[in-house]
Amino acid sequence: MRMVRKKRNRVKHFFLALLLFVVMFGGAFFGIQYFTKTGLFRIPGIVYYDESLTDVEKELLQSIFTEEVDLDKDVTISAENSLTKPESKDNEYLYQVFVPVTDFYSTETNITIEDPNSSFIDSTQTEIGYTMIDFDDLDFQKKLLSINDKYYLDNFDSGAIFRTIKFDSEKFEDEIKPLVEKNFIKTFPEKSSVLTFAQTGVTALSRGMNAKLVATGGDATYFATNIKDFLSSFDLTHTSNESSFTTFANSQNICSDTRFIDTLTAIGLDIVELTGNHNQDCGNDAALNSIDIYEQNNIKMVGGGRTAEEAAKPLEIDEKDTHITFLAYNLSTGGATYGNTPGANQYYEENAITEINAAKERGDFVIVDIQYYECNAYASEYEDATCDRANSSAGDQVGFFRHLIDLGADVVVGTSAHQPQTFELYGDGAIYYGLGNLFFDQIWWPGTTRSLVLVHYFYKGKPLQTKIVPTVYDSSMQTKLLDEDTSKWFLERLISVKP
Repeated sequence: MRMVRKKRNRVKHFFLALLLFVVMFGGAFFGIQYFTKTGLFRIPGIVYYDESLTDVEKELLQSIFTEEVDLDKDVTISAENSLTKPESKDNEYLYQVFVPVTDFYSTETNITIEDPNSSFIDSTQTEIGYTMIDFDDLDFQKKLLSINDKYYLDNFDSGAIFRTIKFDSEKFEDEIKPLVEKNFIKTFPEKSSVLTFAQTGVTALSRGMNAKLVATGGDATYFATNIKDFLSSFDLTHTSNESSFTTFANSQNICSDTRFIDTLTAIGLDIVELTGNHNQDCGNDAALNSIDIYEQNNIKMVGGGRTAEEAAKPLEIDEKDTHITFLAYNLSTGGATYGNTPGANQYYEENAITEINAAKERGDFVIVDIQYYECNAYASEYEDATCDRANSSAGDQVGFFRHLIDLGADVVVGTSAHQPQTFELYGDGAIYYGLGNLFFDQIWWPGTTRSLVLVHYFYKGKPLQTKIVPTVYDSSMQTKLLDEDTSKWFLERLISVKP
């Protein structure tokens, strides 16, 4: 009997010990889950939306962090604006770039912003005449302004408001990044992806400039001293050169001393337009020699050549995912080639239609330059504004330039005017009726000492902007950028007479 009782006690003790073990194990097991909020006691991660987020941003985020998304850790999402491009961080994404724009015809160039976090998105700043827009909405029919004297398309690290979305989570890499990166990893423009193309007006390194070259010791870079850094900073720089290189150049003819090629290379010239009506003033040999010199210096040509066939070839530009067809024609008082002699590309309506249509079928952006009949209204004692209106000594300049837009051109530029002329948006394009003199000896008349430089900006084939930059020279014949106040006055004068 005593043996049976002992056996029962052992069984009882075993089950008591087993029960105690189960209770202790269960307590530890569930206790750990309780304190670590796992297992039965696990609390799913919560998404916190900071008040800095816009309603549109919240809506996007809520479409990602739906009820079906089971997070292990909390995440707090916030947004921040800055006036400089933020450094890249693992849990932050540059989500939007906002830029200030104003009316195409405004002469304003800059705004001041001290606090980038103030309410500005989708709001029009009527008191100073600008609107903040998403960079993706920028196009050449709006005028981009600088912020605090920083122009976004020239530096890409400032001149805009940079909006960053930040995700604070202990498990960002494992949980958050796989969910959000496809919506928040974006590419924005950089110097390597934006094509910059500067177009300038009349260049005629001749007559008095030949004499000045001798007087200054023969260094032709002298004339580019104050403008070379600006013009050479662009991917492509263009001018319309009206005078050929020859050893017979003097102070009386429109011919260039051969040393003047150094003026053009100093400004980083990439494209020379040969539509001018004076390129044959020095004879065919000089015109042919000039073409050789351009080729030796890797300068592309448009609107002129050794023969009529060569002169008629469009210049196709294919750089930085941007495709441009550059056409240039002579419709002026002379200089065109009609066969196997050098000269300018004569304008023929059927050729223009064919070439513009072919370019548009390729999806190219089309720039058409025209050497048109000149407007001559020179006065030494006062500012003669006759030519501001794009008046010509012959023909309907406004009607003809608009006709080229109707044919499909995106931008039409007049490169014959020795005095800058007005400009306008027309149809789906833009017209700049005359750019004036970049380099010449016409120092006697105020109107002929100025010019307009057009700086075109393209991103992934899209034309973003054409910035107008006025220049001037004086008796030194050294071209420089026009000062801000005079630039504003002069552009207002041109804009006031747009068609």
